[in-house]
Amino acid sequence: MYDNRLGIKGNFYAGKFGIERYLYSLHRISGLGLIIYLLLHIVVTSFRLGGFDAWTRVMGTVDNPIFKFGEFLVVVAGVFHGLNGLRLILTEFGYFIGKPERQEYPYKYSTLKQRPLMYFLMILALVGIVISVYDIYLA
Repeated sequence: MYDNRLGIKGNFYAGKFGIERYLYSLHRISGLGLIIYLLLHIVVTSFRLGGFDAWTRVMGTVDNPIFKFGEFLVVVAGVFHGLNGLRLILTEFGYFIGKPERQEYPYKYSTLKQRPLMYFLMILALVGIVISVYDIYLA
C-alpha cells in the first residue's frame, strides 16, 4: 500500500509528471466552476417568475464589472473544459496513442504522440479566450 505523502498538495503539485497532470487538475476545477455557474444561472433566471420588477432588480444587481469578469471566467472555463474534453475523448478512443510495438531503447511513449494534439487544442483555446475578451470587453 502506498502512503499519500503529498495529501491535498498532490492535486496541484505534479512532481515528476508532465503538463497533462496540470490539465487534469484544471479540467476538474473548470468542471466544478461550470456546475456552480449553472446552479447560479438557474437561481438568477428564476427571478423572472417574480415579475418584471424582480427581474429588473436582479439584472441591475448583476450589471457591474465584477459580474462581467465572472462572465469572462465562465467563458474561459467553458472553452478550456470543452477543448480539453475533446482531447480526452480522442485519447480514450485510441487516437494519438500510437501503435503497440516492441519496446527497444530509446523508448518511445504515447505522451510524445499526444502532446502535439494538446498544444494544438490549447492554442485553439487561447484563441477562443482572446476572442471572448474582445467580445465581452471591447465590442
